[in-house]
Amino acid sequence: MKTITAAELKALAGSATLIHVLPEEHFAQQHLPGAVNACVYEMVFLSKVAELVPDKSAAIIVYGAGAPSLDSSTATEKLEKAGYTSVRDFRGGLAEWLQNSLAVEGTGLIGDSINPDGLFEVDVETSVVRWTGRNLFNHHQGTVKLAGGRIEVQNGALKAASFTLDMNRIVCEDLVDTAYNAMLIRHLRDDDFFAVDRFPTAEFVCEHAEPLPSCTPGTPNYTLHGTLTLRGVTQPLSFPAVIAATDADHLTGQAQFEIDRTQFGSQYGSGKLFAFLGKHVVNDHIHLHIKLHATRTR
Repeated sequence: MKTITAAELKALAGSATLIHVLPEEHFAQQHLPGAVNACVYEMVFLSKVAELVPDKSAAIIVYGAGAPSLDSSTATEKLEKAGYTSVRDFRGGLAEWLQNSLAVEGTGLIGDSINPDGLFEVDVETSVVRWTGRNLFNHHQGTVKLAGGRIEVQNGALKAASFTLDMNRIVCEDLVDTAYNAMLIRHLRDDDFFAVDRFPTAEFVCEHAEPLPSCTPGTPNYTLHGTLTLRGVTQPLSFPAVIAATDADHLTGQAQFEIDRTQFGSQYGSGKLFAFLGKHVVNDHIHLHIKLHATRTR
């Protein structure tokens, strides 16, 4: 892989196609003079480059944010594997270019994250909780819709969060036999599992959000410490979560964790409570995947 410095690139201005390999919104805000855009994060990256540079022997220089980001080196590898024979990687990217006080085009660099302050209400139609229950021989999976929730951000940090599950809207997605599916849902709603007639909702309330300083985009950036109330029983619950802004008015939250249903009074098929269950054993732990979309209300 051939690399190039900012000084070498400046001297070669106009002699090669210069490709900015970050997203188009980033390119619009700030890019090197004369550069064109093909985002290496997109599946159509090679097709876009083929449109820009049809001749695979033509000189190409690619650049991105700069080390340690792998954007430009990944673009170089992809192009060389696709048959391009004269590709150079400006590894220092925008960071090195700006350090040398060289000119750029655009209005300024987009940050990696947005930290909007305010109160955000959960959209109950687009938000969902996915569940998986298991035994020794099988598993079932499905969803539970939300009845409500909110996320509050203050000074760029998560201050509070809560969400409420509508247990009447629990669904099994893997059973195609409608009769068997309906039977399982009745089973989940009765006292063996969630006693939905008596406890139609479940609620998590975050009492403390602990920032995770070593996080990177796409990994948990908080540990939420709080309580889960299910079947009328409240137990402490902590789990890692990703809380991120899609723009100034919308937040997304994601988390995956397991709960022990027996701590909330669901005893059916538990191997620690019944003897000689055999094939009737049901795992105590239920896996949950939370996905919240929230919109600013103030």
